[in-house]
Parts: sequence; C-alpha cells; structure tokens
Amino acid sequence: MSSSSIVAIVPILCVMAAGIAAMLAEAFREPGERIPISGLGLVGLAGAGISTVLLWGRHATGFGVVAADTFGLFVVMILVVIGVMTMLLSPRMVERDQLPGGEYYALTLFALAGMMLMAMATDLLVIFLALEVMSLAVYVLTAIRRGAEASVEGAFKYFILGGFSSAFFLYGLAFVYGIAHTTKLDGVGSALAGEAASHPTLALVAVGLLLVGFGFKVSAVPFHMWTPDAYEGAPTIVAGFMSTGVKAAAFAAFVRVMVTAFEPLRAAWLPVIWVMAAITMILGTVVGVAQTNLKRMLAYSSIAHAGYILIGLAASNDVGRGAILFYLLVYGVTNLGAFAVIGLLATRDRANDDLASMAGLSNRHPALAAVFAVLLLSLGGIPPTAGFVGKWYIFNAAVRSGDYGLAIIGVLTSVVSIFFYLRVIVMMYMAEPGDAPSSPEPSRAAVLTLAATLIVTFYLGILPAPLLELAARSVGSLF
Repeated sequence: MSSSSIVAIVPILCVMAAGIAAMLAEAFREPGERIPISGLGLVGLAGAGISTVLLWGRHATGFGVVAADTFGLFVVMILVVIGVMTMLLSPRMVERDQLPGGEYYALTLFALAGMMLMAMATDLLVIFLALEVMSLAVYVLTAIRRGAEASVEGAFKYFILGGFSSAFFLYGLAFVYGIAHTTKLDGVGSALAGEAASHPTLALVAVGLLLVGFGFKVSAVPFHMWTPDAYEGAPTIVAGFMSTGVKAAAFAAFVRVMVTAFEPLRAAWLPVIWVMAAITMILGTVVGVAQTNLKRMLAYSSIAHAGYILIGLAASNDVGRGAILFYLLVYGVTNLGAFAVIGLLATRDRANDDLASMAGLSNRHPALAAVFAVLLLSLGGIPPTAGFVGKWYIFNAAVRSGDYGLAIIGVLTSVVSIFFYLRVIVMMYMAEPGDAPSSPEPSRAAVLTLAATLIVTFYLGILPAPLLELAARSVGSLF
C-alpha cells in the first residue's frame, strides 16, 4: 500500500472518520445529554475541503481505481459545499422533528463519502460499490421519521426501484467485463474501440443497462417515478440533500463513464441521451406546473433540471461538460437553499410545505420570503442570478454542437417553468396571509448559511467567468 494511494483518498477518509466519530458520540452520549454532533461533520468536511485544495493539480491515483484528477476534485468540492450547508441547517430541524441525531449525521456523512468515491472512481466496479454505499444511506435517511407513513412509503418505493436500477447497472457491468475483460474505464475504452465492431450487440446492451442505472440516480425520465414520493416523504433537509448531492455524484460518474469508457460508442448512445434530455425537461416542467405541494414541485423541478444537465452531455463538447460542473454547483446551492427555507417554515405539528402556506409570508417572515424568492428566480433562470448563467452556458453548448432542437426545447421548458416559481412568489407577496401558524425564528447558523447562499447566487450570476474557466479546465483531466 503506497502513500500516494492513501493521499488520493484523503478527502473520503476525512468524511468517513467524521461519520464514525458521529456514531461513537451517539453511542457514548448520556440520556438527555446534548452533543453538537453536526460539529464533527463540519470538522470532517473542513478536512476534506483542505485536502482537496492541496490535491488540486497533482493527479494522484489511489489503488489504480480512484483518480484525484481535477474533474473529480471539482465535484468533491461541490459535495463539500453541499455537506457543510446540510450540517449547518440540520440541528434545528433534527431537534424539531425529533430525529435520532447520531444516526442522521452518521448516515449523511457516509452518504457523502459514497458520493465522493463515485466522483473519483475510475473503475466500474468501484463506481457500483460507491453507488450502493450512497444509496443505502439515503434510503435510511428517507425513512428516518419512522412514525410518518409518507416517509416510510417514499423510502419503500425508493428502495424497491433503487434495487432494480442497481441490478440493471450490475448486469451492464457484467456485459462490459465480458467484452473488455476489465472494469477499469480506460481499459474498457481501449477494448471497445477494437472489440465493439466484433461484439456490437453485447456492447449496445451494456450501454443500455448502464444508462438505466444512471438514469434512475439522476431522476431522468422514464426512471423518475420514485422522486416525488421520496422527496415529499423525506424530512425536508434530507430531500434537499438528496436532490443536490445524489445528483452531483451521479452526474459526475455518468459523465466520466460515457466520455471515457464509452466514447467509441458515442454514435449509439448520443441519440438516447438526446431523447432522454428532451422528455425529462418536458415532463418535469409540465407536471411541475400542476403541483401545489412545494416539495413535490421542487421534485419535478429537480427532474427538469436533470434534463438541462443532460443537454451538456448530449452536446458532447468541452463547453457542455464544463457547463455541467458549473450547473451542478449552482443548482446544488440554490436548490438546497430552497428546501432549507421550506424546512425552516415548518413546525412540529404542521409541515407548511403547500402553496397555501406561502400566503402572506412576506409579512410574517420578510427575510425568508426574500431569500426564497431569489432562489426560486435562480432556479427559473432569471438574470442576474447564477441559474441564468448556468442555463445560458448549457444552451450555448447545445448551439455550438449544432443541436438547435434540444436548445429550443430547453428554452421553452425553462420559460414554462417560471410560471410555478412565480406562482409561489405571488403567494408570498400578493396574497392575504393564511392561517399558517408562525414558525420559530431560524438559528444563527441557518441565517448565515442562507445569507451565504444569496451572496453566491448573485456573485455567480454577475461574475461567473473565473468559476466557468476553472470548470472548463477541470474537464480536461478526463482525457
């Protein structure tokens, strides 16, 4: 075991150590004793962030199956941001909903470790193992409110469909190994360049099975069925964590696999990605318009955003791949912030997550209403927010590749989606206050987190160039 191999996985080890520390803290906690377990998570994530910065540009490899290249490290930094936001926003919600704190924080950290491994893995078998580590933790987090029927139902659907998708992925992996005699991505790419012609059917079957597995994890149509029920049933902060972290990790592995291992078969899988992106955007937007529950609305919004990100993959150029990384960061910050606002408005007896609960929010909680409005406008792609820049570069990548049809569908669905975001803003600022009870004041950590989210949303909407250039350079490490 070489020291360079250990160095490459230090960010993952930091998060894993924090997860184990959270478990031990819960085990040794006296009944009634309050321990700031979220602080352990913040320490682990700080270690992961610092080690990621120190690893930048070194291109270290771990055990031949993990690459600390700039592409993977960029996604790890996105996951660190999502993790820190989750840790800062969670304590008040965990206490209010009477969730088991040690289990919650440990599972969240283990899920983050699995996500980081997915982003950095260069072997299909390791990607599968990382996917399962992440998935099992998220399944349990979805059902962590054991007494809530909706939570258990959503987790059960998620678990059953997730098991099917994992089976598809594993079968695809087996076909790949049968053709290439290896599961390492670079070896698979080299083998397919020569063997795909002699085994075209097996190669296409392998690609199709892996597309099903990835399609489920990124909530792409027609593999999206679990998303609304899981998001609605899960605790609000968990739903926000799922919608951002899982999507970032899954898209990182998706992009790495398709542009390295399956680049020789691009002519075969590109039309499938095109169709998947189009129907994902259309269904997510059209069905989202009909939702009155805000968590279900954001679930269908998440589906639509998966379609926008797929445009970057379908564009099949460096602009599109760089735009994917930028979009994942922007979407992660804004969407987790939006879920956080909904979670902060809830009380122990009432979720306050429907459209009617937003009536007159600007009078009851003017600051939260303002933050929520900005985040919704960013999700809708309204300038000068970061969401606008993200969509602009995604659509620009499609135009550069000559894919005008997908760009037009993206623009039209984005325009339609503005309706259900503006509907919430109208309720907050123009409707008479409803009967929703006053929510408790958010904690100082939550206020600072939402303030930082607001700053990032405007900063990346006005001065996005440095981060876009960094994302574009990061993609180059894949080749």
